[in-house]
Amino acid sequence: MKKKRKLKYSNIIIFIILLVSLIIFTISIKNIITWYKDSKSTNEELDEINKNTTIEDIPDNTNTEVIPPSKDISLDDPYWSYISTNLIDVDFNNLLSTNNDTVGWIQVPGTNVNYPFVKATDNSYYLNHSFDKSYNTSGWVFLDYRNNFTSDKNLIIYAHGRYDNTMFGSLRNITTNGWLNNPDNFIIKISTLEENTLWQIFSIYKIPNTSDYLDVSFNTPEDFLSFTTKLINRSIYNFNTKVSSTDRIITLSTCYNDDIKSVIHAKLIKKEKR
Repeated sequence: MKKKRKLKYSNIIIFIILLVSLIIFTISIKNIITWYKDSKSTNEELDEINKNTTIEDIPDNTNTEVIPPSKDISLDDPYWSYISTNLIDVDFNNLLSTNNDTVGWIQVPGTNVNYPFVKATDNSYYLNHSFDKSYNTSGWVFLDYRNNFTSDKNLIIYAHGRYDNTMFGSLRNITTNGWLNNPDNFIIKISTLEENTLWQIFSIYKIPNTSDYLDVSFNTPEDFLSFTTKLINRSIYNFNTKVSSTDRIITLSTCYNDDIKSVIHAKLIKKEKR
């Protein structure tokens, strides 16, 4: 009798284990199918955007404003070579007709980052919505909802670190994939509805999930300088770039994995009103 009871309990346990395994397997298969479906949709949307968007490289002109370097900047500072880089100018008409949340376009040399970016009323919507506002777990590239692009000291742009290298996926591994070996990569080009801008990278790192690099405004110049010094000290690469209390910076933030963020910071060095 005891033997039968033990056998019965063993069968129940085996059944439960098999059932749980089946449920986990089914959920995993569903997630994989969703991932590939959303990835395909994102790539198709990117192809359509690139086909219908005009992006021009523009040399400096009378509207170009160079941001003066700090007084103690040396002649070997990379600033002097980057400042002559052309800006980009984007025609936003088709983008705005698709999505009126469109704020600008971002390019990061040496990566796949060459996308329009948007801004919602929160930092959640574009985690699971595509540029055309359809539901998509790939999400999209978006500006922090708190940011005023033309005035805030720290502008923050987010996107998922997709394993197919879309969105900010190609930023996940730039500390280890040779990207740092080419100084031509160390700039960010942005075109918005109001202005075209050029940013010089000064810090790059991976860090456990934290929000301490996501401040957008500061009470005093000293607070800002203390903030940027912290960011520079975190960098895994010495960009030999100074940041002053009068500078404005941009932050690119993405997930390296569930527990770690990949982060890039750059300072504004040139702009032009559109």
